[in-house]
Amino acid sequence: MVEYVTTQRGVITEAIYPEIVYMFSVNIFRTLPPSSNPNGAEFDPEEDEPTLEAAWPHLQLVYELFLRFLESPDFQPNVAKRSIDQKFVLQLLELFDSEDPRERDFLKTTLHRIYGKFLGLRAYIRKQINNIFYRFIYETEHHNGIAELLEILGSIINGFALPLKEEHKLFLLKVLMPLHKVKSLSVYHPQLAYCVVQFLEKDPSLTEPVITTLLKFWPKVHSPKEVMFLNELEEILDVIEPAEFTKVMIPLFRQLSKCVSSPHFQVAERALYYWNNEYIMSLISDNATQILPIMFPSLYRNSKSHWNKTIHGLIYNALKLLMEMNQKLFDECTHQYKQIKQNEKQKMRNREDAWNKIESIAKKNPQFLTVLPVTNAVESSSGSTQNQGDALTPVDEEDMNFEIMGNERKEAKPNLKKDKPLVRRKSELRHDTLTIKTLNDYKRAEEYLTPPPAETS
Repeated sequence: MVEYVTTQRGVITEAIYPEIVYMFSVNIFRTLPPSSNPNGAEFDPEEDEPTLEAAWPHLQLVYELFLRFLESPDFQPNVAKRSIDQKFVLQLLELFDSEDPRERDFLKTTLHRIYGKFLGLRAYIRKQINNIFYRFIYETEHHNGIAELLEILGSIINGFALPLKEEHKLFLLKVLMPLHKVKSLSVYHPQLAYCVVQFLEKDPSLTEPVITTLLKFWPKVHSPKEVMFLNELEEILDVIEPAEFTKVMIPLFRQLSKCVSSPHFQVAERALYYWNNEYIMSLISDNATQILPIMFPSLYRNSKSHWNKTIHGLIYNALKLLMEMNQKLFDECTHQYKQIKQNEKQKMRNREDAWNKIESIAKKNPQFLTVLPVTNAVESSSGSTQNQGDALTPVDEEDMNFEIMGNERKEAKPNLKKDKPLVRRKSELRHDTLTIKTLNDYKRAEEYLTPPPAETS
């Protein structure tokens, strides 16, 4: 049948339409089995094997026949719209959560063909895809077909007419951008970045809110995700208009400055690769007076302090390019940085001198020798609340006697636990006797860690 529909002409009559849609519905529309990978963030498509559909040899033929039917030159959307309706599309979208990548690939192509041929269903398809994304972002954080749906949307966005409708702008800011927050971003990030860049090529005025949102969602402790954000940001900067760049360059380069200083070398390396991009360098050159003072301190500091030698080389390259860009400004930044460092050192010296003065004043107090054994480092605790010229506040004699007596009692008490190993203090909650017995029976391989033997010269 697949071969017949593909090779013959004039075979798709009006009576075929409801029958072939019914055949497709009966074979394909089904309840998907429970996910074998409930936590989508832990699934790595490059390393983990997907769960394959056992009935795929049969399902594949059904998908192929229906796809050939949709792509046939004899196919008439006006006749088919009686059978291919909103309910059919909704059931098709539910199958995108299938764990078999082969099925998701057929679904992607099938839905794309339906979107292209049925104008009346386009708004409904976009709305239902939005609903899937909303559920994914704010409820489940698990869906197997996000990458495929974004791939369809990438093609749809490419065909949007200009100027963009308000509905499409809201879709970008309220749906696509929050997708960056999800833990499993790595599974669909290339498709998401493509959709975002397509929007910015259509309407450059969206660049500022997009970059602002991206900086707002910037990961704090997840380095692989940070590298993904840097990749996407470079793609955005490749298509950015110079006028739009000036609106976002200060917060943008503050974030890049933090990335250059990152102890994770892949993050620092990815940020420094921006200096290999000619268009980005031309944008930096045009706005050097604002950008160079932001970037210089982190570049100069990490050129000496970063642990990774590769980063040293990339930083020297970046500094060299900035120096060639504007020698006078570079020298001013160098001088300003050294001045700030000197001011910091002077500030530390002044602080140390102030504490030394407080200490000397405290030692002159007649009660100093009496209070010293009672409190630990009384000069430090009292100095934080007094001015340099003030004497120590007299200690209440009765309180002091109580504290001395308490210390004497502690010293007189014999240290009964001297030879016992250190254990945690037990809480006052009820204990599980089985757990206590298991812990008591457990024998450590080595009671205490011993230091390694000293090296002999």
